[in-house]
Amino acid sequence: MSVRKTVEHVLTPAMTKEIWSLSYEKALPVSVQSFDISAILPAVFYMFRFGHRRGKGRFIEEFANAMGTPAQRRKSITIDAVANRLADTCERELRGFDDPTERAILGDLLLCYCLENIRNDLGRTKQVQRVAPTHYMSSWVDLPESVAHLRHVPEMMVAMFANQKKSEKVLRSGKKKTWFPIGHKIKYNVLLQPFVKGVTQKKLKDDYSADMFSEDSPVGIDELLMIRLAQSLRQAPRKMEGGAKMISNQRPVATRAAEHFSEDIRKYVRAYANQIPRQAFVELLESCLAIGLTSITTSSVEMVLNWAMEGDILHAKDQEPAAFFVDCSMGVHRRLKALSEQSMGEFIRRARRFPVVLMALRLMDYKARYDLKIKKEVARLSITKCPHSDDWLRLLGDVLHGRHQRSDAILDSLAERAEVLAEEVEKDYPEAAIVLKSDSVEPNPVWRLAEGLTILQGRKPQSHLERLIDSALHVDRPNGLAVKRRSRRKLGGSSSQRTIILRSLRLTDSVLDYLVHRLLLPSGSGSGTKWLPFGKFTFDLQERYGFYIDTSPPGMIISNDLLQLNRACLDQRLRDLGLLSSVNDAEGMKCLTPRFKLSET
Repeated sequence: MSVRKTVEHVLTPAMTKEIWSLSYEKALPVSVQSFDISAILPAVFYMFRFGHRRGKGRFIEEFANAMGTPAQRRKSITIDAVANRLADTCERELRGFDDPTERAILGDLLLCYCLENIRNDLGRTKQVQRVAPTHYMSSWVDLPESVAHLRHVPEMMVAMFANQKKSEKVLRSGKKKTWFPIGHKIKYNVLLQPFVKGVTQKKLKDDYSADMFSEDSPVGIDELLMIRLAQSLRQAPRKMEGGAKMISNQRPVATRAAEHFSEDIRKYVRAYANQIPRQAFVELLESCLAIGLTSITTSSVEMVLNWAMEGDILHAKDQEPAAFFVDCSMGVHRRLKALSEQSMGEFIRRARRFPVVLMALRLMDYKARYDLKIKKEVARLSITKCPHSDDWLRLLGDVLHGRHQRSDAILDSLAERAEVLAEEVEKDYPEAAIVLKSDSVEPNPVWRLAEGLTILQGRKPQSHLERLIDSALHVDRPNGLAVKRRSRRKLGGSSSQRTIILRSLRLTDSVLDYLVHRLLLPSGSGSGTKWLPFGKFTFDLQERYGFYIDTSPPGMIISNDLLQLNRACLDQRLRDLGLLSSVNDAEGMKCLTPRFKLSET
């Protein structure tokens, strides 16, 4: 009997279906798995346009071989195949790509601007996996093949930016003015405005071919190629079938980080979309996404771990970002690199408890939702679970920590299930059985059952969590936040070694460029740029994003010499990028300066 069947036998199939997962959307509404930041924006464009999740499109139908298994057909879609198809079908619109050399050039242009190969491989004969956000029409290309491969990150972003207050599902925007409306009027959406050049629309809301390109509009070669690629599909993908087509309005528990992310992307796009060269703008926008998603993910992890200890969710004004020491030398100074790796390593070690706490949350959620007395209390107190679930999580925390009148009944029920499950798995999974029965070590049955079930799930919970964090950090990418490397370490006092992964937080040139231009913008409705001294810049990085430069993060002791060295490295890098100026050597006279003139909108 499989381990899941055993768990179903003890906990019932209905309960197992809900808890046998790696995620808990009321805390963090994304799947705890890897995703690709560079593939997110086209899906976001689609959801803002149509107000639902994307279903199957025509990309495979148009560009794959006609024969073969589904896997073989997908593998046949290469840059060369797409280039040849476009050259054959768009002879009038794309003239001059007739001979093999010209088609090879067309393929290189597609790979450079519009499409990405699987695993970011180079060459024109690899399978195409992703579409780049070159133009709004990229939303017509159904890559990745299933929007679920993006792990609900686009859905979370749309819900946060739209900021609809009450509904459980994201709805089309009404007459109320908003920065991020959902529906067919795409030119009013702040995020879509920089990408809709030349797009005209029919007045039909649900017409998947209503978006058209005005041929007399001047566009770049990269935009034109994306438009021709989309036009070859003839229409946008239709909505996803079934109940999963709607976009959940669930928000993460890291409310403050989510608010900062929404404000960052709104103010940055409005100020600089028309001032920064578009291809550079897209790269800086990906840095914005990496910072926002990293802050939301790591802050949510910290808040969930705090819930495990306190049973409470901090209010937004009291929330603080997860703290990391940043290596501003980009790995040149070994001691700074080691400190950054230590800081990130401590967070990863704390986060290893995260899958267990999510399992406990799923267990408590299931038991509380079907408890009649708690259901009456929820109705009486109008406790909501969506879009914000803070009050619901506080109620679960009270039950977990014995502060609720139904605590004893629920905990006793779970204690019984833990004992029965321990007997069922004792022969095949002795490690899990020991945890499930160790009431002298862990008296709370919720933690025994949660940890035992997580052990039964195998290595997936931890490995998928690390992949989620790496994906948010955009690890090892030029516009990402971190790099990682493998290292061999000895085990205790023995001579044997094991391989470990070390990550260090670094602010690449793209990230620095974005952060300076964003933090130069005043908060609220102010226009222009503000005076931003260098010291205030490092303070804002710490307070807003948890990036520690010249002070020690909580729990770490770093010498003042190393902190000043790190500060000097950042100073020099900002000067090299043309982002820092000073009248004299006085610290108070060093200030950040933008490289691009601001839009007056």
